Amino acid sequence: MLFARLREDIACILERDPAARTAWEVLTCYPGLHALTMHRWAHACWTRGFKWLGRWISHLARFFTGIEIHPGAKVGRRVFIDHGMGVVIGETADIGDDCTIYQGVTLGGTSLAKGAKRHPTLGNGVIVGANAQVLGGFTVGDGARVGSNAVVTKPVPPGATAVGNPARIIVAKAQVLDEKQAEREAIAAKMGFSAYGVTEGDDPLAQALRGLIDNAAGHDHQITMLWTAIEKLAKAASTESARSCLPTDAQTTEHFDAEGLNRLV
Repeated sequence: MLFARLREDIACILERDPAARTAWEVLTCYPGLHALTMHRWAHACWTRGFKWLGRWISHLARFFTGIEIHPGAKVGRRVFIDHGMGVVIGETADIGDDCTIYQGVTLGGTSLAKGAKRHPTLGNGVIVGANAQVLGGFTVGDGARVGSNAVVTKPVPPGATAVGNPARIIVAKAQVLDEKQAEREAIAAKMGFSAYGVTEGDDPLAQALRGLIDNAAGHDHQITMLWTAIEKLAKAASTESARSCLPTDAQTTEHFDAEGLNRLV
């Protein structure tokens, strides 16, 4: 069982990290793998009542890897802690399968009540970017992403993205993707992660500007269609006075460069 989990962890690192070249390199040079392996030993001691021994093994792991995982925390399968220095995972944290956690992340608590659920629960496939702080006993839904340096203090729905301080929740269906960005998202989804939990569609200000630009482009198109229709009606009219009603500066072609402005944004 232990070796099967170890092989599984090595395989997930080789899949998600383009810098990983061989299984031997991952086994000997990846502190995230070492920290998770030692955490399993510490967690086994903790759940069997050997609390001090579990804390001591956790302390050793922190000394050697720079990653602090409380022995009471629950960690799922195929979790990848990339780089890892400064990662802190609290006692009542619960991490699902296939999660990716980058350096400097804190899964912390905001309550002092002993025995209570003080630390967050990460669903399956969650990505937490570098130096993000997820604080409280709430749930980050399956497939959600927490951007680098975000401070999250409330639940994140499945598939959504949390960015900023305090974190703003961006629902996936509201994100606007161009063709190249959609292609990048598809590649990231195929690989199982997005680097540091951030993609180009995660900036709420950029999304708002793109929405305004697209809206203005739609108005420009509608105005052009209206003037074209009026021009056709005027030309079809039998009287000279009807044709003279058409302004000479009527906009019958579109000039609004929405794609250019979107590229600038």
